[in-house]
Amino acid sequence: MPFREIDVSRDQAAARELVRRTGQQGVPVIAVGAEYIIGFDRPRLEAALSRLGQQRPADTGPRPRFGAAVADAARHGAGTGALVGRVAPETAASRVGLAAGDVLTGINGRTIQSAADVEEAIQNLTPGAAMSVSYRRGGTEHTASGRL
Repeated sequence: MPFREIDVSRDQAAARELVRRTGQQGVPVIAVGAEYIIGFDRPRLEAALSRLGQQRPADTGPRPRFGAAVADAARHGAGTGALVGRVAPETAASRVGLAAGDVLTGINGRTIQSAADVEEAIQNLTPGAAMSVSYRRGGTEHTASGRL
């Protein structure tokens, strides 16, 4: 799903607009049409998307959890790929050795050029599926394997 990420800690005009529209200073804030959802409230997000006619496909089982917060690397001056912000412990991302500051460049042979590509690369995988990850760390390319 197309989206636009705005870092309100770096964009004061966007921070003021966020408070004006929502009355809140908490993040994340997700705008779906004219509705603002504070925090990550999956049931509200799915309901809002459904109202817009953009309901995600029916569940086919448990969704895989990659376990890394990512952003478009280009927006942070890190070239193409998905910049890793934080990695949750005991997740696929931590098991393959990803760390904050790494730039994901591939998952299972699929080129990663943005944060959206990460979601697309893992959305059809099942938990426990084999996974190969390519990434840059300190200017050096690395490849690691593990399970989702």
